[in-house]
Amino acid sequence: MHQPWSPQTPHDEAVLQVLQAVRAFSDTMDRMHGGMKGDMEMNASDLSALRMLIMREQRGQTVSPHDVAEHLQISTASTTKLLDRLTRSGHVERRPHPSDGRARIIVLTDESRRSFFRHFGERLQSMRGVAVRYTDAELRVITRFLSELGDVLDGH
Repeated sequence: MHQPWSPQTPHDEAVLQVLQAVRAFSDTMDRMHGGMKGDMEMNASDLSALRMLIMREQRGQTVSPHDVAEHLQISTASTTKLLDRLTRSGHVERRPHPSDGRARIIVLTDESRRSFFRHFGERLQSMRGVAVRYTDAELRVITRFLSELGDVLDGH
């Protein structure tokens, strides 16, 4: 069993403060997403799938049902049920893959995109307002730090 870690140096103290800030940020995100789930009448997996679709869409990436299953770490049967539910509720559409006619991709509907940004847009704008106060160099460090934390949490 791991013993609780206690800072021994000023650097250790700074590391602890950063990790506490990450935990507090994570808690805040959980509360915000919890509110969105209720407002949008969906469960955590549904909302996580929509967030993934939005992020990949912003990067210009297509999303297959397999990508959704892998991202959520759920079975193909559970993915089918989730996508059926999101399709019925008007959040996503299944479309033919642009280059492989046998495959399907999952895309957000315009209504889903509007709904997501109606719930999240003001917060995104406020978050952007915080980010613009940092220099390009600081933002690169923050991006690298958060990406590395994400990789660790994903088990990479």
